[in-house]
Amino acid sequence: MTPTEVVEEWVRRFNAADADGLAELYRDDAINHQVTQQPVEGRAAIQAMFQREFANADMTCIVEAIHDAGDVAILEWRDPLGLRGCGFFTVQDGRIAFQRGYWDKLSFLKMHGLPIE
Repeated sequence: MTPTEVVEEWVRRFNAADADGLAELYRDDAINHQVTQQPVEGRAAIQAMFQREFANADMTCIVEAIHDAGDVAILEWRDPLGLRGCGFFTVQDGRIAFQRGYWDKLSFLKMHGLPIE
């Protein structure tokens, strides 16, 4: 899959709250760094992160745009509550090797009635 196709599939699985399916899109040694949190390293840890997040909040990713830049796909997104963000996905051999996401954690916590950490 191309980086854009990987991100399109990532969005599909994210919107299905499919932590196991999302994990399959990552390399074993992948890093997911949401800048509001510490980096998560390894496919199993990334899978566990998604399981926790899906248990805490009902999340939907609405694609605004996907930009392709070689082995990197950039996802601009929003959710139904008005939160916006972007993610950068480095894809190697059809799997995500590195992901970095930018979004407003305080707004997210407030929108979902979660405790402010």
